[in-house]
Amino acid sequence: MKCKHFGECGSCGLYELSYDEQLIRKTKKAKELLRPFYESTISAFSSPDSHYRARAEFRIWHNGDKCDYAMSNITKNGVVMISECPKVITPIESRMWEMLKLINTSKLLSHKLFGVEFLASSLDEVLVTLLYHKKLDDDWLKEAKGLEAKLDISVIGRSRGQKLVLSKESVSERLVIEGKNYWYMHYEGGFTQPNPAVNTQMISWAKSKAKSIGHGDLLESYCGLGNFTLPLSDCFDKVLATEVSKRSIYNALENCELNGIKNIDFIRLSSEEMTQALSKKREFNRLRDIDLDSYDFSCVLVDPPRAGLDDDTIGLICNIEHIIYISCNPDTLARDLAALSQTHEILDAAVFDQFPHTEHIESGVFLKKRV
Repeated sequence: MKCKHFGECGSCGLYELSYDEQLIRKTKKAKELLRPFYESTISAFSSPDSHYRARAEFRIWHNGDKCDYAMSNITKNGVVMISECPKVITPIESRMWEMLKLINTSKLLSHKLFGVEFLASSLDEVLVTLLYHKKLDDDWLKEAKGLEAKLDISVIGRSRGQKLVLSKESVSERLVIEGKNYWYMHYEGGFTQPNPAVNTQMISWAKSKAKSIGHGDLLESYCGLGNFTLPLSDCFDKVLATEVSKRSIYNALENCELNGIKNIDFIRLSSEEMTQALSKKREFNRLRDIDLDSYDFSCVLVDPPRAGLDDDTIGLICNIEHIIYISCNPDTLARDLAALSQTHEILDAAVFDQFPHTEHIESGVFLKKRV
């Protein structure tokens, strides 16, 4: 990927390295962190070099009557106006510049606009959220509907205490995992994996590990909208998947219905609450229709935030035979493996390059309980 803003825009920091060099660098760092626990090969899953990001946020910078897209600069002490962004997927790129032109021709749309958020899918659906420092009225609504029609997008307007959904607040996505289609609804404001191509590889890797187990039930914590849950459910008799966000649980249930999957129970519990419930330390009304004793967990999948796992969750999952750990922070992964390696050994590890041209590393490890 080439971008005229390399060296100025703070979004991409590894612009001086070729993409192959970036992937080698990230894999080397992952190997160093995992070396105390694992010395075998680490698989590296690459991203498209450009047009890979399905989520993007831009500031709007006003210069007189003209609006520009802006990003924080590389030193994080100011902004840089941008006129291209080759990392966004084609459905976003094909619309964002024409949209900016249209916004600049409308005082209603441009006035007090301070940010734009894009959410897109590989099915050429694009959701645009326009962020304002003003109350949005019927005149704005009429202009924004014209923007929707001209660009074939869905628009949401947001200001303090106000959210206007013009047509819909989600995009449809299809992921093909091992030749099978899985359908998802991705909602504005919800967490979605940013790189569809690498996400598909990540799910496929996790599913291959799940298939190798061949028995029992799956426990999943931090399940989100069911990104991993739906494809992996094929590999188990039953699945108990938990997530703290009520909105994500509703989204996961909708996605489950879209795919006609019947063996998953999605429950709104935090990781800590899940641990309390399964260890019989606390009862939850949300579990009144769930017979926890009926589950025979042969595998647990965790995909925690950057802070990693809490001690109680580690104490719980170290009793489960197999662990699939997806990590967005190799440092906290290494910290957690120091505890998990007391009871489990790593059978496989991988790096997934969700964020090319940055130092960010997404990784996965597959562990089995020691005999």
